[in-house]
Amino acid sequence: MRRLWRSMPLRLAFLLVVLFATISLLSLAASFAVTRAAFEETIREDLAQDMAGFHAAPSASAVALLVQAESADTDPGRLVLSYVTRSGQIYGNGAVARDDEGFHIISLGEGRAELEGEYLALSARLYGGRLTIARSRAEIEALGPVFFNILWISLLPTILIALGGGMILARRSERHVEVIRRALDALTGGDLSARVGTGPRWSDDLLRIGGAVNDMAQAQERSVTALRQVSSDIAHDLKTPVQRVSLQLEALADAVPETGEAAALVAQTRAEVDGISAVFQSLLQLAQVENGALKTQFAPVDLAALCRTMVEVYEPTATARDQTLLCHAPDAPLDVSGEKNLLGQMLANLIENALHHTPRGSRITVSITGDCGQVMLRVKDNGPGIPPEERARVLQRLYRLDRSRNTPGFGLGLSLVDGVARLHGAVLRLGDAQPGLEVEVLFSRLDRSDVGDERLMVSPR
Repeated sequence: MRRLWRSMPLRLAFLLVVLFATISLLSLAASFAVTRAAFEETIREDLAQDMAGFHAAPSASAVALLVQAESADTDPGRLVLSYVTRSGQIYGNGAVARDDEGFHIISLGEGRAELEGEYLALSARLYGGRLTIARSRAEIEALGPVFFNILWISLLPTILIALGGGMILARRSERHVEVIRRALDALTGGDLSARVGTGPRWSDDLLRIGGAVNDMAQAQERSVTALRQVSSDIAHDLKTPVQRVSLQLEALADAVPETGEAAALVAQTRAEVDGISAVFQSLLQLAQVENGALKTQFAPVDLAALCRTMVEVYEPTATARDQTLLCHAPDAPLDVSGEKNLLGQMLANLIENALHHTPRGSRITVSITGDCGQVMLRVKDNGPGIPPEERARVLQRLYRLDRSRNTPGFGLGLSLVDGVARLHGAVLRLGDAQPGLEVEVLFSRLDRSDVGDERLMVSPR
């Protein structure tokens, strides 16, 4: 509801309702003022006519008889006739009195009660006496509730219909915007094949936006694909010459004395060539991961067992570096759908990254938990960590922090981890272990009941 309220169609509908209500209020207010003025003018004309009729009487006694006759059958709540003669005698159905609060009309009937409401009165001296004619303003006062009811009857359905229509349009627009948002999230997450699926009921503006997003995604996919292909081709083409150089250095190492400056230079050169070969191998492996072809080899993998295995493999290395490598994994299997070798490489890169970038005496913990259809892999250390502003960059190819320039590595370890996570539909997060780095990889858990006989076939791997 909060998103719908903030949506443009509902806001436009609300603004139109406010505009329509304001115009209606002004129109009804003007109509009320004109109608009220017309009613008052009519009453004043009637008073003038009544007064003219009494002026036609020939004497004061005739006026008194005429007033007494007309007032006998007249409701004083509607019309008041009062004639006060020169001697002070009052004829009619009411009398006008005055005090500090103003004028009052008192009934001449039984009880002499004061009449309620407002009156328009016309008074004139006639044959030595005073004739007063007053007509009630009740009809004018009744206009207020009538116009108020008209206002609610006309506005309330309009407001409800407009807001209901705005809500329907907002929900439809929100669904269309959500399609665009999911496509953009997928593109941001690295899925360059994501597109906005438009439909015949889409508005023209959203169709243009969706088309622009698809054109942008297509252009970006072509550019990234071409760049990856160039990187892969370069790595593939240079791999063979580098291997030849490595073989020639081996032959050269056999031809020079085992000790001396020449042997040291050959050994240093061989190490550099091996590093170049490792970079090319990592680039080729990363390109293989990013093209998604390995998805056809996905099978159930027990990630808990794989974690225990990888920790056992690297435990001697950690011990030699005076580091502590721990594993917290349940005995029960935690299956995910994936390629076992790639998942093992991802774990290896995470553990090696922690081993290489933490000092002696550091503590590295590999843990895995499963809950609510998800499997969470965590690799945590108490080393220097990665600054928040650098966490997105370390996932790029060949990017290294300034303080890591003198440590082993080529800036491809976390890039490969990110590529493997994307290939498996997992979410990779780099956080702060306070102190140290905490890497989280969230997988979708594979239900063992859905695996069936296939799980039994692949479990010996």
